[in-house]
Amino acid sequence: MSPNRSRTKKVIPLAVSVERLVEFKSEFFKALAHPIRIRILDELRAGEQTVSDLKQQLNLEFPNVSQQLSVLKAQKIVVTRRQGNNIYYSCVDPTIFKLLDVAKKIFSNQLVETQEALSQLYPSQSPTKR
Repeated sequence: MSPNRSRTKKVIPLAVSVERLVEFKSEFFKALAHPIRIRILDELRAGEQTVSDLKQQLNLEFPNVSQQLSVLKAQKIVVTRRQGNNIYYSCVDPTIFKLLDVAKKIFSNQLVETQEALSQLYPSQSPTKR
């Protein structure tokens, strides 16, 4: 580099970086948008697991577990570690578990709101009025 050229960092326009973030979020949530993947992540809360472990714990067939793990791995939500003949899967970022907990809380809140609305519509059938 010649002494006359200044060393400046390439600045990414805000619109481009916001667009990339939106795209990342979209792809990330698509990767989470399957019940088996959610169940796999819930099992990985306890630590790394093999496909065989997950198959047994989730009572699913090997191809189903393997296929869903490959989606999670492609989105860098899980990583693998080989030990002997076993491949262990683990969650890349435990913050994902917090996200799943928040989703569960949102679901619970919506369920409570629905129950309250139903009890107002049908007060004689409300479980609390028995």
